Amino acid sequence: MLNLERLRTLDALARHGSVSGAAEALHVTTSAVSQQMGKLEREVDQQLLARNGRGVRLTDAGRLLAEHASRILSQVELAQSDLEAHRGQVVGELRLSAFPTAARGLFPTALAALRAQHPALRVRSSELEPETGIAGVVRGDLDLAVVLDWYNKPMPLPDGLVKAPLLDDPAEVALPVGHRLAERDEVDLGEFAEDEWITWGEGEFCHEWLMFTLRSRGVEPIVGHRAAETHTQLNLVAAGLGVCIAPLLGRHPMPEGVVMVPLKQRVRRHVYVVWRADADRRPSIRAAVQALRGAAEATSRSGGVS
Repeated sequence: MLNLERLRTLDALARHGSVSGAAEALHVTTSAVSQQMGKLEREVDQQLLARNGRGVRLTDAGRLLAEHASRILSQVELAQSDLEAHRGQVVGELRLSAFPTAARGLFPTALAALRAQHPALRVRSSELEPETGIAGVVRGDLDLAVVLDWYNKPMPLPDGLVKAPLLDDPAEVALPVGHRLAERDEVDLGEFAEDEWITWGEGEFCHEWLMFTLRSRGVEPIVGHRAAETHTQLNLVAAGLGVCIAPLLGRHPMPEGVVMVPLKQRVRRHVYVVWRADADRRPSIRAAVQALRGAAEATSRSGGVS
């Protein structure tokens, strides 16, 4: 009889490609991963791992069993989802993440509503960039992730995930009060060829979007400063250190010395929540999506997000 936890360990190894990666995903030690794999090899009486330099790789038997493990774990998740749906109660633990501005703009309202309406549900939240949140859902480390993409640059979603829209978030350009374009009714991105940009971290989805969008307008971006948080970016703008793109969600309160000017391109980002299809029937998933939608509607009414 194959042990489910050992299959889970093998699945984590296959997904992450290393003992340390599997240990981090499973929140155990590398020694625990090695012990579980040793026991699994004895159970199946075949070698599942082989040395590969300083690391390990799956053998042919390991890859074969890992493919079965992925399907078995998905079926277990589906069975648990069906049982939870049959019971019809919002209970247990729910793990979710959101990118920084959504964590500030949506989580306080949504999580407070979940606590008030479903006191038996234990919610654990974290602030993660969209790509990291999606990877966490795929691995099973997270139940839901609030993520985003931009009007001209979709975020690719792996197979097996379901998504629900929350809101469309308009963005404008933030300028220092004394900027040459600060008194304009609207501006074109092509007018910022000589400006320094305050952007997100290298490799982050929003940073890559900004570089792609500026270059499509004939601007080779001059990056002066990087900051993950919108408020940090806006304070750098207020100090006269550059310009930035500022979505409406999570923007307020605005620092003094910053002027927001609409863009002719009507830039928007799409905010949505994703979860695994095999967990679709869980009442806790449905309750969380409903709470997030309620928070998005409240944000839209108070801040003008559509």
